[in-house]
Amino acid sequence: MSLLKSLKLVMSRPHPAGYPFILGGLAGGVIGKMLPWKLTKRLGCAALGFSAFSLYFFRNPKRVPPQEAGLVLAAADGRVTGIAQVPPPASLEMGSDPVWRVSIFLSVLDVHINRMPVSGEITKIIYHPGLFLNASLDKASENNERNEIRITMKDGRQVAVVQIAGLIARRILCDISESDKVQAGDIFGLIRFGSRTDIYLPPGVMPSVLEGQTMIGGETIIARL
Repeated sequence: MSLLKSLKLVMSRPHPAGYPFILGGLAGGVIGKMLPWKLTKRLGCAALGFSAFSLYFFRNPKRVPPQEAGLVLAAADGRVTGIAQVPPPASLEMGSDPVWRVSIFLSVLDVHINRMPVSGEITKIIYHPGLFLNASLDKASENNERNEIRITMKDGRQVAVVQIAGLIARRILCDISESDKVQAGDIFGLIRFGSRTDIYLPPGVMPSVLEGQTMIGGETIIARL
């Protein structure tokens, strides 16, 4: 990646959810620098550092989804840490037969914007409070705080995407509602400070990615319908 592209990625406009952290850090930094005590000046430096980190963490780079029909796209940036055949979440009422699940782990350095894997209608959203285990663990899909979303495509097939909180993450944001119409690649939320996103494919659809691959949310093709 060229230096110019790297700078554009880092300096992209942040997601609105990041502004309280960015502005709060700036305010703390300015106040700390204005006060005469050494401790407050150090705290002010730390606050400015947190503001800069938040600006980087909440970055929202432009993505261009592929226009080919019948694709399932990565719902997040990160690394594929698991591919397995498991039943979809029971609360989404998608049946109990195993389907392929692709798990993407997001470190604190990854873009944390979540994007729609397919186009369709949001037909169910279920939020579960829970634990904050390491999101890379398989049991995190059942025990951690998570938000489950069912998308029904025009042909009736269904895809599920699940936002899962991690060790540091304490807040899942979801900006869509049931009955919303969405397009593949649309932004629908984020998870603060480290997390995981699972995509459940329709029955009979095989993933076209491998464990260890790096994903780009809204652009990387994880399966063909």
